[in-house]
Amino acid sequence: MHSTRHRDIHWPHLPTRREALCVGGLTTIGLGLPDLLGRQEQAQAAAPNLLSRELGATFGRAKNCIFLWLQGGPPQHETFDPKPEAPVDIRGPFKPIATTVPGTHFCELLPRTARHAHELAVIRSLSTRDDNHDVSGYWLLTGYPYGPGSARQIKPTDWPYFGSLVKMLRPSEKMPALTSVWLPDVMRLNDNVTPAGQTAGFLGKQWEPERIIGDPAHPEYHIEGFDLRGDLSRERLAQRQQLLGHLDGTSGNWRSAEATQTWNRLSAQAFDLITSGAARAAFDLSKEPDRLRDRYGRYTWGQSCLLARRLIEAGVRLVHVNWPREPGDSAVDNPMWDTHAQNADRSQDFLCPMFDVTFDALMTDLRERGLLSETLVVVVGEFGRTPRINPVGGRDHWGHVFCAAFAGAGIRGGSVVGSSDKNGAYPTTEPITGSDFTATIFHLLGIDPHGMFYDKANRPHPITKGEPIAGILGTSSFTDLANPGGDINFVPPYDGRQLVETRFDSPQPLIPCHPSLREKGWRADPLSGPWQVQKDERGIFIGSVASGELSAKLAAVLAQEIRNARGGDYTFSIEVTGEAASTEEFEKFVTAHLECRLALVRFRDTKKDPREAIILGSEIFKPTFGKKQVFSIHRFLGSRGGGNNFPIGNGLGVLVRIEKASSGICRFPGRVGLRIHSVELNFSPVPRDEMNDIN
Repeated sequence: MHSTRHRDIHWPHLPTRREALCVGGLTTIGLGLPDLLGRQEQAQAAAPNLLSRELGATFGRAKNCIFLWLQGGPPQHETFDPKPEAPVDIRGPFKPIATTVPGTHFCELLPRTARHAHELAVIRSLSTRDDNHDVSGYWLLTGYPYGPGSARQIKPTDWPYFGSLVKMLRPSEKMPALTSVWLPDVMRLNDNVTPAGQTAGFLGKQWEPERIIGDPAHPEYHIEGFDLRGDLSRERLAQRQQLLGHLDGTSGNWRSAEATQTWNRLSAQAFDLITSGAARAAFDLSKEPDRLRDRYGRYTWGQSCLLARRLIEAGVRLVHVNWPREPGDSAVDNPMWDTHAQNADRSQDFLCPMFDVTFDALMTDLRERGLLSETLVVVVGEFGRTPRINPVGGRDHWGHVFCAAFAGAGIRGGSVVGSSDKNGAYPTTEPITGSDFTATIFHLLGIDPHGMFYDKANRPHPITKGEPIAGILGTSSFTDLANPGGDINFVPPYDGRQLVETRFDSPQPLIPCHPSLREKGWRADPLSGPWQVQKDERGIFIGSVASGELSAKLAAVLAQEIRNARGGDYTFSIEVTGEAASTEEFEKFVTAHLECRLALVRFRDTKKDPREAIILGSEIFKPTFGKKQVFSIHRFLGSRGGGNNFPIGNGLGVLVRIEKASSGICRFPGRVGLRIHSVELNFSPVPRDEMNDIN
């Protein structure tokens, strides 16, 4: 495992950087990097190529692979298999759109991806029949079903991750030590559980993928392990290499002549990995133009996909890009693509803007560089989501049918394989299994899925028991393109702001609290009458706009949902001024009769009416006439651990509420109330427990 400077994470079960890459740690006995590379070559030489005769030109068509793992389980209805004829509580609020393939439709949340449909092969009948992250994901990542029991704990007897077999059977010619790379973090379930299926298992740790842990979007992203550190100059490194050769020559017959020759050649590869600077250069995102980095997206997922392209361009065989966890999501009810709550909101505001923008950038970049024809791109999650939407607007785990997409080398673009029923609940064609899924990847990378590999005790094991998915394989291009639909403005690039319009300086009007609408912004009530909430060029005014009476029950609210709320500490602040004809009038009517509150809330249902929201915390504030003041409320909204998830539910929000606190009728002489000039929301996420890593 390698880590970045700004986030140094150590993995107890893996070789340290010194053991794995620092040449000063290579020894003349035991298993060093050359031994590891030598075992790769032996395994590769032993692999038969039977499928090259059976499925023709697509065998080995892919020189490399970018594997995009949408951890959590993306909803099939909101991605590649919309169901517009289903009831609304199944189809959801979004519509299908046309793609570049006549008759093929995606959800409108993927307008950019729809433009690449002619380059994609979409599978709509993938099935594991298991609704657990760990077990369903295990099958897709290893090609073998897990069982019996739970796969939430990694065991040394686990079946190897398919990338470990790629490392063994199809090492990179350019950088064999970096054949299989995993970015930017390991798979983590809630409470930082690291499930099985992502390690080399019974093959042993020498076949682990190189896990590069860190955020490529961080300005100080840097990979340790590829640098010559301290006093180890290139000259001293060369001296050590000469000494190693001398010791090999005087160590008797402990190696055969052939083994010695292999050792020498692979030792040179190991030294070259560090001295040539090729690996270090591949990880240097600063070499990319700012325009291209912006196009991929300046967030972890976007920059990880850009880094994946750089790595396969440099010679890495397989790059696994894991959908990253977000700060504060380790114990909430909708982390990553695991949208048990707010499926529509998460998909529209966060997940699809990231995926759609970045996937479009990756596909375009690969094509323009001439890499798409030799690169396999795979998109999948561990399962799909339930057809029926639950009471908190979420979709739950569903392994009975879900989707995957393939593109690039050896893929028949424009194809759709398999189908689901009218509700997107079960396959209506033969289910495609995790074994078939991995068999297809092996086949395209030139590894016979019907072949064998050997464990540490030299015992043979079948690579898979599945069959390559023939319907998605091909070498011809799809040419009968249609005009795609969709509106990219409906899914703009990801915006990380938790609140929109904090200074009230846009022309966007206030949104009524009822009826329920999907517009994002400030909701207010009432918006008319003598007592109301107004927006103008100076901010938000709440109060009386004309002479009249205020009853004991009347209140005014201004609220906004927190976009992509996670668990942690929240501080909501407003800058406010009391407004009236005079100090006396303000104190007589506002100070004497009104109660002003700031609140953090959870919406009661999917209508998200702030007037009916559940108060999670509130603070009274008392504005002063003619004086700008800042008032704040601070609350921790999250889980303290212990296996309990914090419910985001139907969403969290901020609220300003002004209501009459005195008894009887209050008569206002004219315009009197308070002016909100700006607001601010600060968030500090719950720290992740870094002690629970793969071991």
